Formats: sequence, C-alpha cells, structure tokens
Amino acid sequence: MPTTQSREITAATRLDNVRYAIRDLACVADEVIAQGHKVLPLNVGDPLNFDFQTPPHIIEAAYKAMRDGKNGYAPSPGIPEALEAIRGEAARKGITTVRDVFVTSGVSETVDLCISALVNPGEDILTPKPDYPLYSAVLCKLGIALNAYDLNEEDAWQPELADIERKLTPRTRAIVLINPNNPTGSLCSREMLEKIADIARRHNLVVFSDEIYDKLILDCDSQGNETPHIAFAAVAPDVPCITFGGMSKNYLVPGWRIGWGIVSGDAAAIKPYTEGIHRLLRARLCANHPEQYAIKPALEGPQDHLIEVKRKLRSRRNLTQKWCESAPRISCVAPRGAFYAFPKLDIPESDEVFVKELIRQKHVMVVHGSGFGQKPGTQHFRIVFLPDEKTLASAYAGIAEFIRERYS
Repeated sequence: MPTTQSREITAATRLDNVRYAIRDLACVADEVIAQGHKVLPLNVGDPLNFDFQTPPHIIEAAYKAMRDGKNGYAPSPGIPEALEAIRGEAARKGITTVRDVFVTSGVSETVDLCISALVNPGEDILTPKPDYPLYSAVLCKLGIALNAYDLNEEDAWQPELADIERKLTPRTRAIVLINPNNPTGSLCSREMLEKIADIARRHNLVVFSDEIYDKLILDCDSQGNETPHIAFAAVAPDVPCITFGGMSKNYLVPGWRIGWGIVSGDAAAIKPYTEGIHRLLRARLCANHPEQYAIKPALEGPQDHLIEVKRKLRSRRNLTQKWCESAPRISCVAPRGAFYAFPKLDIPESDEVFVKELIRQKHVMVVHGSGFGQKPGTQHFRIVFLPDEKTLASAYAGIAEFIRERYS
C-alpha cells in the first residue's frame, strides 16, 4: 500500500492578505442563526434579496436565447449584438473615443482582467480608501503591493488629490475611480474628474473608472432634477481609460454575472494594452453566452423600472440619513448614488468588534469600515439600505439601542 501523504498543503502566501469582509461575517451570522434567531442582512448589495424584481423583457431575452440554442461558447470578446449595444451606451455616456468594448463574467472579471493585463511585478496601481474589497483581493492574488489613496470624508468623500500625488511612484501604472462609490455612495464632481485626468496625463496612467452604479443616482437639485452622472472618459477623451459597467445593479440581475469594459483614449497609446486584454479574454474562452442576448434589450429597451427603483432608494436613503443624524455616536456624509451609506462611529473599540457584537446581540448584519480600508484611527460601518422602510426602521432602532447599551 502506498504511504498516505500527511504533510499539510498550504495556500500561496500571497493570499495571506486576501479578505472579503462583506461575506467573511457570515460565520458570525451562522452562529446566531443556529441559535434560532433571524439575522437581517444589511451587508450584501443584492436588490433581489428585497422588494426589487428583474424587468421581465430582460428575462425573456435570455430565456429566448437558451430556447434558440445559444448555449455553446460565445466569441471571446462578446456577441456582436451586445458589443454594438455597449458602444451605443458609451455614446449616451458621452464617451467619444471608444477604441474597443468587451463582455465579461461580471465587473469582477473586468477588474481582474484589466489589472492582470497591465501590472508587472514590482509595479502598482492607486486604489481608493475606502474601496470595494475586490481590488485589493485581485492585487494580493497577483502579488502586487497595495497603494491606496484617501477619500476625504470632510469633502463628501471626494478623492484627496494631495494624497494621490504623495502616493505616486515611477512604478505606478493606473488609478482606480469608483463613481458612484461603494461603500460611501459618493459621486465625483466634474472638477475632480478633470483634476484626476490632469494627474493621469502627467504621469502616463491608465484610469479604471468603475461606473457599475451609474444609473442609480439619488441626488437631486432644489427643483427635483436628478444630478447627472459624469463619466470620466467623457471628461477626458484623450486619457487611456477602461470604463467598467454591467447589468447587475442597474438591471437587477447580479447573479447573471454580465459586465463589460469600454476602452477609450488615444488610439496609439492604448492599442498594445488592449491587445493584452484580448489575449486574456481568449484564454478564458468567453463570458456567459445566453445572458449576453439580454444586454441589447436592457440598454436599448424600456428603462421604466429605474423610476421605481430610484424612488424606493431615495426614500430609503432619506430615512437612513435622518436616522444617522439623530442616532448616538454616529455621523454620516449623505450618500448621493448606489445604495450604501458609510456612517462614522465614535466608539472606544474597533468597528470590527462593533459589527460582530451587533450581529450577536441585535441580529443585524452590517460591514465594518476596516473591511473596506479607512484612515487610521477612524471607525465606520457600511449599511446596505435596500430593505423596505419598516424593516430599515426596525434595524436602525436595534443599532441605536445597541450603541446606548454598550457605550453609554
């Protein structure tokens, strides 16, 4: 009989810092659920967990594609109908120098492909702090050192330009914008985008503009007119840019994993990098095939669902902000887009302890700010305000009670 191998098989050391705080809290929630309690999940941004529904014509398009036999491999960049529709969407966003578009398995794959195709060992990219944890996870996977620039909470979470300049090195290849931002719900102003474009030009940087929430703008002027979303690539048509978009949030199909990248900028400058992206696209074969037939109906068909989605989100954002202004030991910059709030805590312990004890004692699950990165010495937590107002009010009452009991 062969000898049984008993030596432990360890994971790669470059994964030591890979964390995904949004789902890593599940083990604490499982403990509470095992005790017979129901946990309210305000940690995952999935609208379909609540009172939102996928537009029927989008479902029908994917279903028809399956019935029509579109179940084999698709072209690696995406099907022609989808690519044409994404180019049309880029034009509506004001992007005039589109050089290429491609479809991915969610924006998560867009991020992974674009970073992998650009950054060599020893180089880095600038990512915002706080940010969506996927970016740091991909960088850790590739063995790339993190280089995070601060968002300024005192300036409505706008990028802190002085910190960007400080963090730049000769080995920096790109800068990431998340606009609207996850986890803060902030929007970049046109002036800020122009200043970042100037930095990108001076330092020969690619800009990764993550605009997955671009149709979920909650801010309105005094006349009730929605604040327009401004695409980075529309402001800086000459700067090499990949605009990240997808169907998950705007079209309420996060489980379909359909995203895309829009390549723009000076044609000669961006061409070698685009060819590298396509080598990786071919290596992974293709994105989900039948779901790609829903991209054109989604982008070019009825947008009526967005009216109701934004009505609900504005009401729930307003409730959330009002609560933050009245709750003890909490302050919050008002979210302007997406469906997240990122309140600041004034407590004598870590925000990770706060959220874990909140789950155990009040059965409400939010995510600790340190899981997204934050300035040292500050504590925050992220709220997903997707549930209905009654559910949110009950959750907020529980959080306020927990704060009074623990910190009074």
